[in-house]
Amino acid sequence: MFIETETTPNPSTLKFLPGQEVMYAGTRDFRDEEDAAASPLASALFDLGDVTGVLFGREFVSVTAGPGADWSALKPQVVSILLDHFITGAPLFHAPSASGIVVPAEAEDYGDDPADADVVAQIKELIETRVRPAVANDGGDIVYRGFREGVVYLAMQGACSGCPSSTATLKNGIETLLKHYVPEVTEVRAA
Repeated sequence: MFIETETTPNPSTLKFLPGQEVMYAGTRDFRDEEDAAASPLASALFDLGDVTGVLFGREFVSVTAGPGADWSALKPQVVSILLDHFITGAPLFHAPSASGIVVPAEAEDYGDDPADADVVAQIKELIETRVRPAVANDGGDIVYRGFREGVVYLAMQGACSGCPSSTATLKNGIETLLKHYVPEVTEVRAA
């Protein structure tokens, strides 16, 4: 097995491509060791010490290193853990239990006005078909959080979280696209 590695726009994050499906659908973002406890693979990556974030995508794993981490030393360790995981066919997640259920805090969801249902549907469709595939190419993901009074709230994950160019991506890319196709959108903000 060969694991390909790609750089991302975020210099702290590398994208690892194992040449097989990682997640059947969606993405899973791990921001700390507590989050990573749900996955043997994410836990093993955080155990390296220099890892501060892991994102599982459909066909990739993005790994973010902390400030001052040396990718020349960390990269072979990450590849080794990924090889071991995929060669042995280990499960991506621990068996489900009620303790693994997390309900997001209300502050994480900006909500939608029911009167805006058609606008929200258009926004979600554009994000799903145009934005998420492009962001995934850079080793990240974007999550819709809400639409209120013309403002779309989005959360950046993986390589996009903390990336120096994420503000430009939100403002110059995503905001421009959404405003073009959905006139009700006046602004896009990070959630």
